[in-house]
Amino acid sequence: MSSINEMMIQSLNERLEEKDWKTISGELHNKGFAQVKNVLLKEECKQLIENYSLASAYRKTITMERYRFGIGEYKYFQYPLPPLITHIRESVYAKIAPVANAWMAELNINQHFPLSHEEMRKRCADHGQTKPTVLILKYGAGGFNTLHQDLYGEIYFPMQLVLFLNSTEDYTGGEFVLTEQIPRAQSKANVLRPDLGDMLLFTTNFRPVKGTKGYYRVNMKHGISPLHSGERHSLGIIFHDAY
Repeated sequence: MSSINEMMIQSLNERLEEKDWKTISGELHNKGFAQVKNVLLKEECKQLIENYSLASAYRKTITMERYRFGIGEYKYFQYPLPPLITHIRESVYAKIAPVANAWMAELNINQHFPLSHEEMRKRCADHGQTKPTVLILKYGAGGFNTLHQDLYGEIYFPMQLVLFLNSTEDYTGGEFVLTEQIPRAQSKANVLRPDLGDMLLFTTNFRPVKGTKGYYRVNMKHGISPLHSGERHSLGIIFHDAY
């Protein structure tokens, strides 16, 4: 079994390393989000969906209607995370931490993020945030997720990612929506529809935008538009832990 896991991680690492991280970082900086094609294989997506019913893998289940978050359900993984998820979390964090630090510098925020995810987790633990925030979400027809931000505590990393586990042929509706609240202007909506195995990196809270007098802060939220038919699963990877 360990050799199978090692081969799986090696294959995933090759896929991640071959991505154009310079372009991805530029898109994050310029738009607050970046789409990355073909990160997960079809078989990996299928396995994550099948494991949704594996109770021992999760620490908490949330029914969205109960909290008026939308219509659907999601489950938080518990530590230790599956090796595939751990590798994505650690590898992608290391690629985008420099972008996060550039954002802080541009906005004159006295914050510097460690360059390894292990150190980021230690920072969270020092502030009492020890619960994993990786989650898998499930929507059926009529399901949706209201616009929100995933902060979870005093310490948070300003970017996160979602991996899409279904083909766009499996459902209609269910677009990923990112809104930008530009100061003294109307809000802007970005409506995205990544396909099976694709990764979307996006801001957790805000992004810097360059104006005539330097950089200013644009707040962003994300959500899911209502599904018209079918079923939709996604894996959300947040880099900070929760209380």
